[in-house]
Amino acid sequence: MSLNRNEQRVFDYLHAQADELRHWQGVVRREVERASDSHTLTSGIERQLWRYYEERAAVAEPFRSAARQEGLVRTSMRNLAELLIRLWTSPQALPKSTELPYA
Repeated sequence: MSLNRNEQRVFDYLHAQADELRHWQGVVRREVERASDSHTLTSGIERQLWRYYEERAAVAEPFRSAARQEGLVRTSMRNLAELLIRLWTSPQALPKSTELPYA
């Protein structure tokens, strides 16, 4: 799975910060339990990850310097959301999508 620069920055940061990693593992697992379908699940986590990126950009490196150089233009966190769901939950725990895959 390919992550964009901002997604990779969040992923690396989480793995360097044990408390943040545990927090996000809990967030992802809670969202999996609550979600009615996989699209809703991924979209919800994606929005939370972007809000997290914005919050970190105000106070923490490497987010702050990246925001200074690149600005805080909204970028997708969907690939990161999907990756975290796959890494931190069991496949059978994922909600079934009610949509037809190719309709």
